[in-house]
Amino acid sequence: MASSVIVFLLFLFFGSLYAQLSSTFYGTSCPEALSTIQTAVQSAVSDEPRMGASLLRLHFHDCFVNGCDASLLLDDTSSFTGEKTAFPNVDSLRGFDVIDTIKTQVESVCAGVVSCADILAVAARDSVVALGGNSWTVQLGRRDATTASLDTANSDLPQPTFSLSQLISAFSDKGLSAEEMVTLSGSHTIGQARCTTFRERIYNDTNINTAYATTLKSNCPSTGSDDNLAPIDTTSPTAFDNSYYENLVSTKGLLHSDQELYNNGSTDDQVTSYSTSPATFLSDFAAAMVNMGNISPLTGTSGEIRTDCRKIN
Repeated sequence: MASSVIVFLLFLFFGSLYAQLSSTFYGTSCPEALSTIQTAVQSAVSDEPRMGASLLRLHFHDCFVNGCDASLLLDDTSSFTGEKTAFPNVDSLRGFDVIDTIKTQVESVCAGVVSCADILAVAARDSVVALGGNSWTVQLGRRDATTASLDTANSDLPQPTFSLSQLISAFSDKGLSAEEMVTLSGSHTIGQARCTTFRERIYNDTNINTAYATTLKSNCPSTGSDDNLAPIDTTSPTAFDNSYYENLVSTKGLLHSDQELYNNGSTDDQVTSYSTSPATFLSDFAAAMVNMGNISPLTGTSGEIRTDCRKIN
């Protein structure tokens, strides 16, 4: 009896260790994985700086829907509808082809070892670094989901029309604090948004710089031209810096949800701090990304390691 108890306890102990993410997860099984991903990301971002924002957004939109499990990448099947056509994703998510390229390259150096979920996490980090942001140590060992959820994508991803309380609640539901929400929103210092996501703000909100709104209206009429783009950070849209927060202080937030972070509310002081201290923002962002990347990963024997990120094995 005693020996069986010891075996059980050892199973629990080593099983729990196996289920933990680790920065050295591929140290032996695929030592070239991280350098392969980094080189591919640097090439993609060099070709098109906006791709850095797109790859970062893929990781975020993946993690907020049932955890960081690469479910976002799955194409529709006969048994489920994928997440790509969810309202926050359809006609706006980009970079799937870059992830496909990275996966092919990683498979060529170590087949069937590195998960698509880990590729998303590392590509997000390398994208930020390629555009001037701080690096961080990515925890690895995620496995890939074998299903996806359109309904959860529609319900759990923050919307550009959200109020501050809705933003805080959406992040809290994922185990992230209000402070981390403000920090992670700084990802909007890079990238662009479609006219349809900010039209209501520039025509109806009053807490927006008048000249800024006028400029935006010239490219985003009150009807039509839904796919016309505008940089979310009008100052330095391809540099990962703190100018996003400087813009908020000047009421130049592009999305309604952006300006909610600085609108006489509980997060004003943090925005002000970041607007005057780029080093603080960059350091906090790196730490918050580690926490976001730890949202409900599949580990151990859960899920699978997909050989094609768009299809279950």
